[in-house]
Amino acid sequence: MKRYTNLFLEYGYPEAEIEARVQEIWYNLFESSEKIYFEEGPDMGYVVDTGNNDVRTEGMSYAMLLAVQYNRQDVFDRLWKWTMEKMYLDEGIHAHYFAWSVSPEGNKNAYGPAPDGEEFFAMALFFAGNLWGEGEGLYAYHKHARELLSYCLHKGSRFEGHSMWNLENKLIKFVPEVEFSDPSYHVPHFYEQFSLYANEEDQLFWKEAAQASREYLKKAIHEETGLNPEYANYDGTPQYNSEHYHFYSDAYRTALNIAVDTEWYGGDPVLLQRLEKLQTFFAVIAKGKENVIYTIDGESTGEEILHPVGLLATNAAASLAIKDRPYARYFVEQFWETPLRKGERRYYDNFLYAFAFLALSGNYRMY
Repeated sequence: MKRYTNLFLEYGYPEAEIEARVQEIWYNLFESSEKIYFEEGPDMGYVVDTGNNDVRTEGMSYAMLLAVQYNRQDVFDRLWKWTMEKMYLDEGIHAHYFAWSVSPEGNKNAYGPAPDGEEFFAMALFFAGNLWGEGEGLYAYHKHARELLSYCLHKGSRFEGHSMWNLENKLIKFVPEVEFSDPSYHVPHFYEQFSLYANEEDQLFWKEAAQASREYLKKAIHEETGLNPEYANYDGTPQYNSEHYHFYSDAYRTALNIAVDTEWYGGDPVLLQRLEKLQTFFAVIAKGKENVIYTIDGESTGEEILHPVGLLATNAAASLAIKDRPYARYFVEQFWETPLRKGERRYYDNFLYAFAFLALSGNYRMY
């Protein structure tokens, strides 16, 4: 049985306080006056992006994965039913994917997907089946995950539409229609799991995709600053034809993903060095100016970021992978002293906070 690192405990924080904070996170997101989760009818529930007043596949899939980590099948099943009833696309070139943005009332704002949602749905469903057993119909978790991943790969060859991965270089796309990526979408630790549970014909692809993503991240993350762009070409260079080529919002997730991949599957020395560079950048070079948008080579744009708590959380999560390096304890201490965010922008920050805290406390686990 795998042992998970509780870095908070190793750094001397009391075990009872760590566990209390873990439970507080669930209460805050799902039950408190600051919650982002709402129930609908007898058997559905949804998560609101409070900064944009919509329901996103990002948030729904994150919430489902959290429900697994907290062993809350009741919440998981509510979220999954809402997702299938309100977000599932049953026709057109995006059939069998999910609309990335839907109103809280269930009206689709878009008729296209965002691939990070699909990969988190699949991972949450596989873990759910492993933890709670395979149900029937809507709750045949593994069946739905396998079908979803099959469409993600084989649209365009067997089905109408576009795949979510480039089948030649095995890299995830930003959206199915384009040929560039988003570094923060790359979750090689998920792909390792997919290689165990996906349709047999696709298992080798997922194993290779895991390593392809690790190699891609080495190209996308700046070797001196540790910063990566939101959107990047397949060679790792910023996607300058978009508005999202700085280190901003989406990009914060990359450090968290590398840290969890390291915890689950062992670290890549180059990527661990990139995490150290990232922490050094914010602890030394950008100290006092952490909440500014930076280019990937470390130049300030002078604009403020939207998600300072999320940025701190993911910088702290990096410490899980590089716990003995110079600034690891510094970021964990800062994170421990930082509360969950309140107000309209709390949705994204608090999801990153939740996953970072679970990772650092040994509670972000494979099932």
